[in-house]
Amino acid sequence: MNIFKKANLSDRLSTSANSKKAVLEKVRALSASIEKGAAERQAAREAILAARAQRAAEKEAAQKAAEELAAAEEAARIAAEAELKAQELAKEAERKAARDARYAARKARK
Repeated sequence: MNIFKKANLSDRLSTSANSKKAVLEKVRALSASIEKGAAERQAAREAILAARAQRAAEKEAAQKAAEELAAAEEAARIAAEAELKAQELAKEAERKAARDARYAARKARK
């Protein structure tokens, strides 16, 4: 449009409508290409999420196995401590019986 030309209202409206149509066509063309890329990115995201879920499940299974192993080791440790305590109590009872026997023998000699 010439700078010195006086445009009437209908010319300005048609120019505006044409420029809006051109912008809309550009946006539609871009959105079509974006949608193709978006579908590919969405598929990649879903694959990543599936792999992440699988790793989380494997990690949870490994953690559960480690907890079970730790519980078994704790049970074995408690059993060993109980056995050791029982042996100590038996030795203490033997020492006490021997001491009582010596005391009784001393009393019997007097």
